[in-house]
Amino acid sequence: MAQFDVHRNQGKNRDEIPYVVLVQSSLYDSYRRRVVVPLVRKSSLGKIGASRFNPSFKIEGITVVLHPLEIVSVANDQLGEFVKSLDAEGNRIMDALDELLTRAWG
Repeated sequence: MAQFDVHRNQGKNRDEIPYVVLVQSSLYDSYRRRVVVPLVRKSSLGKIGASRFNPSFKIEGITVVLHPLEIVSVANDQLGEFVKSLDAEGNRIMDALDELLTRAWG
């Protein structure tokens, strides 16, 4: 498992959220959990206001949108099958997380 790897969602919402992307640094690979962000079917969402916060990707012919507000940690054995790496899109994913965690006052 590597940062920006996409795995199948094995949870109950897998129709709307077919994948999750691992965002946790490899510094924490020894832990038994991984921090992931859902990749939601674009067709399941309404209007997407901020492309920086919700970048979209095409995976197995499905357009999905990163949903940082639903970030979660899952047990390693609960991650589904590896699908692909989004390593080449890592900057876009980190930009979205920066947007989520920034200290914007006002």
